[in-house]
Amino acid sequence: NPRELVWLIGCIIYVALMAESFTGYLLPWGNMSYWGAQVIISLFSAIPLIGDGLAEWIRGDFVISDATLNRFFAFHVILIPLVLAALVFLHIVALHKVGSNNPDGIEIKKNKDKNGVPLDGIPFHPYYSVKDIVGVVFFLILFSLVVFFLPEFFGIFLEKDNFAPANPLQTPEDIVPLWYFTPYYSILRANTVSFFWIEAKLWGVIFMGLAIAMFFLLPWLDRSPVKSIRYRGIQYKFWLTLFVVSFVLLGYLGLKNPNNVDLILFKNVVWAQILTIVYFLFF
Repeated sequence: NPRELVWLIGCIIYVALMAESFTGYLLPWGNMSYWGAQVIISLFSAIPLIGDGLAEWIRGDFVISDATLNRFFAFHVILIPLVLAALVFLHIVALHKVGSNNPDGIEIKKNKDKNGVPLDGIPFHPYYSVKDIVGVVFFLILFSLVVFFLPEFFGIFLEKDNFAPANPLQTPEDIVPLWYFTPYYSILRANTVSFFWIEAKLWGVIFMGLAIAMFFLLPWLDRSPVKSIRYRGIQYKFWLTLFVVSFVLLGYLGLKNPNNVDLILFKNVVWAQILTIVYFLFF
């Protein structure tokens, strides 16, 4: 179905952007970049039987080295941008087939005029083009504020440890990923118990992967015929709000030491476990 295809291609673009940012994060060759890449790639070693060989294959060496840097540069500058360009083209083609949604969530392609244009539809220009221009301008304002006035953004966008050159012998006090990966990193660290003969580390990797994979299943998990949130029930809006809050708080906890108490009552790791459950309950 083309409408599901629009969503799936969008999710693939999301994953490709994650790969693009991760490969680019290593390129400054700062100490946090080095150790962050080391930690993320080492997650593949948790996969039984093939894990160690897979991690070594990704690095191109036994440790993060020039071989890793060179291949990540090629991925970041050439391969992934080309893949993204192809995905965006396919996304637009699929969107052109089914058309955009509307605030009422109704299907407008059933009633057409003699030229095949939906009677209840509006042209892309000026309605959608002006709307998109407003969004782009707003984004560029925020983007310019960060680039020109707050490039470090209080140590979140550019970590202080990343101003030091990569040093395999000097581990940063707290190794954290890029700020927009911290919700998934928090889910990764939330599982601290081994069960069903599987190590806690592998369960963390599984849950982190599921946290991303669940988005791909949404067209089939959400079977409501109502396409507009304005007509959805209070229960759906309640769980959607909890999902957004849990995602934001997981991102905050991902920047903190799991053994500290940065929220009330419990350690960060306990809050991460609670919020991870809330995150998955939404689906």
